[in-house]
Amino acid sequence: MRDPGRAPEGVTVRRGDYDDPASLREAFDGAARLLLISSPELDSARRTAQHLAAIAAAVDVGVGAIVYTSFLDADTVPTGMTEAHHATEQAVLRSGLPYTIVRHPFYGDAFVPRVSGGELTSSTGGRGLNTAFRSDLAEAAANVLTGEGHLGRAYDFTGPVWSYPQVAEALGVPYREVPDTGSGPMSRLTAQVRAGALERQTPDLEQVLGRPAESVVSRVTFHRPAGAR
Repeated sequence: MRDPGRAPEGVTVRRGDYDDPASLREAFDGAARLLLISSPELDSARRTAQHLAAIAAAVDVGVGAIVYTSFLDADTVPTGMTEAHHATEQAVLRSGLPYTIVRHPFYGDAFVPRVSGGELTSSTGGRGLNTAFRSDLAEAAANVLTGEGHLGRAYDFTGPVWSYPQVAEALGVPYREVPDTGSGPMSRLTAQVRAGALERQTPDLEQVLGRPAESVVSRVTFHRPAGAR
């Protein structure tokens, strides 16, 4: 928990800092299961070092099992945005600790389309996105931590695949494809979407949840904006 003040009443909070190995050992001591949430650090080398320090601390104090939140394709792609995740997965496997790896897709919360000027636009070429909402991913992680039958497994979590044209149809507004004139991370991601790289779908998230994951289409139609039918 990044903000101890948000802890529910009765929950014991221990301080653990990725850059302070002693604090990690103290925080993890006596833990039956550890949920290792990937560091928000953007520098891949530093992020990897932080994760490896956490795994070493877990080994030192004898944590019962480790659950790591990775990213899709980190098992096979050791470069780019999955570089730190790939290195961390390998370290988890080498640690000898019982483990579960949960690979996340992009978060749907950041992709919920907004209607502007009575229409919906994107540069995705109408291709699909396999995003999932953080609330579903958090619930799945809790199920893995508290349930049985998950140790030694790696899950590839995806949400229901959706597209911007589908959302426009559900909202009853026109869809218009616009040129991608950017050059930053979002532009590179949009190019991946146009190439179909985010259309892979697995049953893992639904199976761990025990119910269908929430779709972007259902989210936007529930919160239907003004101007949509």
